[in-house]
Amino acid sequence: MSLRNATAVAGVGNTAYTRGTDKSAAELHLEASFKALEDAGLTPADVDGVMPAASAGRTVEDFTRNLGIRDLRFSSTKHMGGGSMIASIHDAVMAVGSGEASCVLVSGGRLGYSSERVSTGNFVREHVFDDVFEFEVPYGSPTAATWFAQCAQRHMYLYGTTSEQMGHVSVTMREHAQLNPNALMYGKPITLADHQASRMITTPFRLLDCSLESDGAAAAVIVSAERARDLRKPPVYISGVGESHGYPPTSITQKPDMAFIPALQSAAKRAYDMAGITADDLDGLYIHEGFSWFVIGTLEAIGVCKVGEGGPYVEDGNIKLGGRLPLNTNGGAMSEGHVSGMNHLAEAVRQLRGEVPAVRRIANVSTVAVVTEGNFLDGAMTVLSKDAAT
Repeated sequence: MSLRNATAVAGVGNTAYTRGTDKSAAELHLEASFKALEDAGLTPADVDGVMPAASAGRTVEDFTRNLGIRDLRFSSTKHMGGGSMIASIHDAVMAVGSGEASCVLVSGGRLGYSSERVSTGNFVREHVFDDVFEFEVPYGSPTAATWFAQCAQRHMYLYGTTSEQMGHVSVTMREHAQLNPNALMYGKPITLADHQASRMITTPFRLLDCSLESDGAAAAVIVSAERARDLRKPPVYISGVGESHGYPPTSITQKPDMAFIPALQSAAKRAYDMAGITADDLDGLYIHEGFSWFVIGTLEAIGVCKVGEGGPYVEDGNIKLGGRLPLNTNGGAMSEGHVSGMNHLAEAVRQLRGEVPAVRRIANVSTVAVVTEGNFLDGAMTVLSKDAAT
């Protein structure tokens, strides 16, 4: 049985993206979930599947208890860090497509400013980090910034990628955020000179190469395509989805090639094959960019450009609105908010519905992809379509 266009995103919702909140992480996830259900014209009584976010410390009981779900038929928890939410969509598609569940709620987000700031060391630590904390953290590599800076540094060495090219990613994300009043960085434009002048965090990442520390959550509701057509909003069809896990799973330093993300290449191939498309068929792209280099590395891994050509690709303006492949029209994790990539999914759905303001709408958009990477170069991707015939 083909899962191509068998399921759809029926609703999306999000909280405000803030720096500071008196709400708990559970409250943020529930707020986003209620909004996603309302968007779909559904109620908590319709939910029979839940995908909680392990990286935010959430469990299925947070939802069954607070939503009053009496007969939950399906739940699964992904442990892929920033890749978890699109991998969760993958599981939701399989659950709904097989008939094991009829309405799956996927929620992601974090207290990334009020509680889980990098400087405090107060974050949900999963066992996948055990090797890094035993063998690398004591020797001066304590955070995601230092881990992924090694990827960027290697890419620069192999392919001549420059800090300025990574800066073009940062500037583009900030430009798109100026069109989005919900973005944390709305009203705060930057230039390439600003990027180059921002303080060094860990070579080669400057402050403006890094995603935001923010509070917030977003959620999505997945149902069958047939059911979605009878609900409140136009369905956004899930045409393809794939996930893959990097090997070895211990740390980035142990990968055969730190400058390439083979798991994303594999995940993308599975998503493209299911959808029956190639990278050339995409009208828009949403990459959960923890750091500017993620965009360059992901563009290469999913076949948008050749390996080593990601830097010139972004420098040439291809990822801007009006460019060849507009990227993160909401401002992404670097300028809208960092909620584990769920805000990227929400923006993609709203783009396909035609709900975003005209000023940031992708012209003639019909097919987009949402890509997330997490932990130590794990990856997941989904292809979303406006038309089930795509």
